[in-house]
Amino acid sequence: MLALQILFWLSASLIVWTQAGYAAALAAVVWLRARLPRSADALPRERTPKNPSSTPASLPELSLIIAAHDEQTVIAEKVANALALDYPRERLQVIVACDGCTDATARLAREAGADLVLELARGGKIRAQDAAVQQASGEIVAFSDANALWEPDAARVLVRAFEDPRVGYACGQVRFVHAARAATGHPGGGGGNPGGRGGEAAGTNQEGVYWRYELAVRALESRLSSITAGNGAIYATRRDSYIVVDPIMGHDLSLPFNIVKRGLRAVYVPAARASERMVPSLGGEFARKRRMMSHTWPILLRGGMLSPRGYPPGYALMILSHRLLRYATPVLHLLALGANVALVATGAGGGGGRVLYAVTLGLQLALLLAAALAGVLPARPLLIARYYVLTTTAPAAGLWDWLRHGTDATWTVAEGTR
Repeated sequence: MLALQILFWLSASLIVWTQAGYAAALAAVVWLRARLPRSADALPRERTPKNPSSTPASLPELSLIIAAHDEQTVIAEKVANALALDYPRERLQVIVACDGCTDATARLAREAGADLVLELARGGKIRAQDAAVQQASGEIVAFSDANALWEPDAARVLVRAFEDPRVGYACGQVRFVHAARAATGHPGGGGGNPGGRGGEAAGTNQEGVYWRYELAVRALESRLSSITAGNGAIYATRRDSYIVVDPIMGHDLSLPFNIVKRGLRAVYVPAARASERMVPSLGGEFARKRRMMSHTWPILLRGGMLSPRGYPPGYALMILSHRLLRYATPVLHLLALGANVALVATGAGGGGGRVLYAVTLGLQLALLLAAALAGVLPARPLLIARYYVLTTTAPAAGLWDWLRHGTDATWTVAEGTR
């Protein structure tokens, strides 16, 4: 009985910690740190670039790399968006790396004005990016998805992070919008809030709710140390800091922690903004996250994330809290539910204990019931519950996929994002 109680409370506590307590703890540390004297060698606090309109000569040469597979519907707009950036044209190189394209992507990229178009054999996004970095002339290499549109000042703001010699990786803020809103309101053509209420009404996906929370946590991590993950829509590294990784291990997760292990910082620059269409349905979001997690588990189990060697102590705790425990949440939920059922069935804890465990079991079952009802009654609270259940299940499904048949280095476009 004691073992069941320990199992339940430990599992429940770890779920609460990784989903809410960790963010609260980061916020508290940031608040305290802002009020304590700062030593001369302390990490810099988050700051806005002091001189975003500086002369072209003060900006580094930048190579913007766009990996694309059969992106003829969006590539011309993406190249035009890149060429319209408020960045000195003589210091900007736009590279489109075509990963085994069978359509008109390469021709349209050239016609749109890309400086270099690579037509490569199909090897996956990472290998296409590797090939582009080999051809890049810029001191900074930036990366973006074919369907991600950058705001005009995004490149200038992003590269300013590298004024700090300790920074080796920087990612910006990607704002997800529904297709119904993607044509209006945004300087780059993306429009709308980052998954804001108006956009969410256009579909059942509630990714915007999670993404706002995730970005807030990312900002706190960046202020204290380094971020634990980036995003593929807008990020950059120093060319001499670029790391070649296994082609099934995406940059979003593998670059930040590896950069930190090499003694540099990985930072979040929220003022560097891009927009991208959100997967419209919860089913499509589950499929996307399941596919992402089939790439994530190899990074955890084979790619070095689990090894604490090279991590500062605080960053190791961040990796544990934000990554390892987050991905272990499906198992923690199953343990908490199973232990809770057993405790209720055996009447553990006497009168008060029985009531407590009945309430905790009721809360868990209510979450599952709300997720089930969202399929017939798409009210927003129910959709959020279903989003949580599906995206919590995705790590387990991705692990199953990877163990069963491995992970392909190639990728396909997610539903409704073009």
